[in-house]
Amino acid sequence: MTVSLSRRAALAGAAALPLAAAATPVLAGAHGGRAEAPTAHSFKLGEMPVTTLLDASSLRDGPKPLFGAAASDAEFAEVSAENFVSAETLQFYFTPTLVDTGAELVLFDTGLGAGGIAKALTAAGVTPDQINVVVITHMHPDHIGGLMTDGAPTFANARYIMGSAEYNFWSKMEAGNRVGDLVASNVTPLTEKTTFIDNGASVAPGVTAMASFGHTPGHMGFMLESGGRQLLLTADLANHYVYSFARPDWAFSFDADAEAASASRRRVLGMLAADKVPMIGYHMPFPAAGFVETRGEGFRYVPVSYQLMG
Repeated sequence: MTVSLSRRAALAGAAALPLAAAATPVLAGAHGGRAEAPTAHSFKLGEMPVTTLLDASSLRDGPKPLFGAAASDAEFAEVSAENFVSAETLQFYFTPTLVDTGAELVLFDTGLGAGGIAKALTAAGVTPDQINVVVITHMHPDHIGGLMTDGAPTFANARYIMGSAEYNFWSKMEAGNRVGDLVASNVTPLTEKTTFIDNGASVAPGVTAMASFGHTPGHMGFMLESGGRQLLLTADLANHYVYSFARPDWAFSFDADAEAASASRRRVLGMLAADKVPMIGYHMPFPAAGFVETRGEGFRYVPVSYQLMG
């Protein structure tokens, strides 16, 4: 699949930064308290330990321009009401994933760069210097922000894996492009320790890259396999657990190529629903793991309860 992304679209995609900047650690407010909610959730996929890590969460007003700009107000309100969510506000989550292959600790994405990833790793009993491999699904700021801390690599002992199409696009942005500038400061200094991959590449035992272009030119998911079981890290294939599933053809405002992104959503979500393969979505409600089922002409996200607790 060839994705065409103009400079104007690239600049529009870079507008995701204000969203990221507003994110803060999620709190549980029961009884008026300020106790922090859990930031790490572990389970086993076959013999492969998997941990989702809550880097941050943020509340945002006005979801319709983000997820349903082309829909009527009535239709957007109807979809929201059918799924018990407000049409006026929504909660964003930012969730990297840690996988233990038995030989290496592999971290998928690094969060916003505000320190949340280190705190979540601490909750999981891991320090940044223990990470062996860092895989970047795509290069939006909320995925590469945590690569550097105070100008130095956050994961000092890691090697890196990234999509070649993704890096080739963003690294050629002129100065002043907000994503391109962050790639220049956070990604380019790591290229000597980086392997650039394409669709179908094996990045570690039981971990295979799966192209899902559209959200960005080189956006990738990663299929995990162990003990006869599978789970797909979908990254930003779907950015909200209601709207992206119920109306997969609705354009998300930060998708670089809306048509390609929609086609990727339908293809991958259809596969997950047909094969009953669970997923971890970067922006799904924490712990960010769930299943997909068909619902009318779209899909429904079904959060895990106890299925992946072991």
